Amino acid sequence: MKNLGLKTELCVATEELAAQPLTTRKEWNRASDRLLEIQKTWKTIGFAPKKDNNRIYERFRTACDRFFEAKRQFYAGVKAEMEHNLQLKLELCEAAESLSGSEEWKKATDELIALQARWKQVGAVARRHSDAVWKRFRAACDKFFERKSAHFASVDGEHEENLHRKLALLDEMEAADVKAGGYEVIRDFQRRWGEIGFVPIKQKDAVQKRYKAAVDALFSVLRGSERDRSMDRFREKVSTLKASGDRRLRSERERLYNKVRQLEQEIALLENNIGFFAKSKNAEALVADVRAKIDRARGEMAAAIEKVKLIDRQAQEEGGEPQKE
Repeated sequence: MKNLGLKTELCVATEELAAQPLTTRKEWNRASDRLLEIQKTWKTIGFAPKKDNNRIYERFRTACDRFFEAKRQFYAGVKAEMEHNLQLKLELCEAAESLSGSEEWKKATDELIALQARWKQVGAVARRHSDAVWKRFRAACDKFFERKSAHFASVDGEHEENLHRKLALLDEMEAADVKAGGYEVIRDFQRRWGEIGFVPIKQKDAVQKRYKAAVDALFSVLRGSERDRSMDRFREKVSTLKASGDRRLRSERERLYNKVRQLEQEIALLENNIGFFAKSKNAEALVADVRAKIDRARGEMAAAIEKVKLIDRQAQEEGGEPQKE
């Protein structure tokens, strides 16, 4: 009778698992791991009484089948949605390509920005298509904006030329889908910005302020998504280190703390260097490069601090005290 009770508990747990309204891949992966654990436990339990054995087994198998059928339907839906998203993105590629040769600069710019906004709204596509379709769309947009930059470069007055080029680049930056291209997209924007010379003095502050806001927004979007993935991986790492003993977890915290101090020193040095570069030739390109390094260092420092806090929270939850420097 003890085995029957244990198997009944596993049936209840499996039925509850199969009844959960799971809506994300992470939830399904977590639930699948739990069901595998339940199935392993089932195998370790001996037979139930003969009159109950078939009945309890059928109940368990039915609950498992219900779970895996729901999982199959979920992933079938995900696949169909990704195929639909691919078709939408291919249509956006064709629309962007039709505008890439336009000389109606204002009209085509507005339409391309609208297309880029729609691109952001379309969901993910299958990984095997993601890179190729993004590069195709980006190439069409780049072709137009580079032609637009070249056109306005012919306007009289070097500073006036630079102003138009920077405004065109800002339009592109503000509409960019940085998640698909990653830090390479931001570095490319910063390189192109640094290659453009001075603008008229009366527009300098406003243009620079808009550029800084655009770069900050791009970094914010990218760091947000990457930070989430990084913290998920780090939580798994903390669990592994905890299982190996407190010493390894303390060593990891010390490593992160030292990294924070090192990055603080690096940022202070880079900020000091900006003052020296400001008076040199090609100052804007040099300063832009240093500011990019500062932004990256600040992002790394914020991530390290967040990981230290996670370790401290884990210590508090287990009745310990967070370490103090």
